[in-house]
Amino acid sequence: MRNNKKEEFVSISDVLKDFKSQNKLSKGFLKVDVDAAWKEVMGPGVMTYTTGIKLSGEKLFIDLSSSVLRQELSYGRSKIIANLNEHLGKEVIKTLVLR
Repeated sequence: MRNNKKEEFVSISDVLKDFKSQNKLSKGFLKVDVDAAWKEVMGPGVMTYTTGIKLSGEKLFIDLSSSVLRQELSYGRSKIIANLNEHLGKEVIKTLVLR
């Protein structure tokens, strides 16, 4: 993409970052990114039992339909948080609430 004022080329990712920050869309895109990260990190087996994903501040709320899976995931809560943050590329999630 070309910037007409400077006669330089600007990457699309830079344009999108500017657009998101100027229009205060970062939180909405972050929620979508967290949803996609949960799907990729946890895999299809866990996704079949996931009924809801909600990011509120630095807390990630996960609704699960299996109480057994909820208990198993609670043992590795800190590892799950670390993997999700690593996948997102920044520390977004500090608390994971499984319900």
